[in-house]
Amino acid sequence: MIAIADGGSTKVDWRIMFNGRDAYTFSSKGYNPFFWKSDAVTKDLMSTLPAALDPNAIEEVHFYGSGCSDQSRCEIIEIAFRKVFPKAKILVEHDLLASARATCGISPGIACILGTGSNSCEYDGNDISDNVTNLGFMIGDEGSGGQLGKKIVTSYFYREMPLVLREKLEADYNMEKTYVLDKIYVEKSPNVYLAKFSKFCSNNKTHPFIQKLAKSAFNEFVERHVLKYKEHKTYPIHFIGSVAYHFKPILQEVIEAHDLKMGMVIKKPIDNLVRFHLGQQIVQ
Repeated sequence: MIAIADGGSTKVDWRIMFNGRDAYTFSSKGYNPFFWKSDAVTKDLMSTLPAALDPNAIEEVHFYGSGCSDQSRCEIIEIAFRKVFPKAKILVEHDLLASARATCGISPGIACILGTGSNSCEYDGNDISDNVTNLGFMIGDEGSGGQLGKKIVTSYFYREMPLVLREKLEADYNMEKTYVLDKIYVEKSPNVYLAKFSKFCSNNKTHPFIQKLAKSAFNEFVERHVLKYKEHKTYPIHFIGSVAYHFKPILQEVIEAHDLKMGMVIKKPIDNLVRFHLGQQIVQ
């Protein structure tokens, strides 16, 4: 059996393959090594595995994870998975490679992630050839759900949000100041908490205030990341992630305004990752 997993900061999508077919499909929490320790990952994943799955039957694990940006971060996940799948070969890669393989396949392109966090890379059809540094949740993640959440929270407390949106926000979320600040500064995974406000943006994306907010975030992402790649004028610009998927019309408007070629937009890469590992054609 082979396990293929795509992990964002919020959730990991798992597919267990046997003889080229699905044996198990399930989800776990997002294991970003910037916020998780090995023991915590092991404990959580063991409690999440399907009851009928024998971990000893897994021969290979292909894990693509948010935050798996260097060897030390990858080792946090590798150590955890070795305890869960003791007989498997563990391969931990950055989620950027997942985005490239799921959208470009074996063709060159620029692959971008707009989900809880954001990132991008230039892909030569085989491997990542360039990556504009992603500075993470605190000072980066342009265009992400986390950044949209920051903009929603700040516009609410700075009294910049239209009244009709303020009332909707208060109906859907606990906006008491102490609660919000504790979620951001005291509890773990503040990026995941703030990214939850992107759902509010999606539910109200026809409102001019939300459209302006989203367009500003996407413009910042394109200008700080996409335009820095040598082949940005010739390669298609692909996107994966819930933010890209739900805001596709606004994102496409931004891409076209910069005279770029819009590529594939998919919510989750897991299906195409499975096709990639099975040697099948990548599809929209």
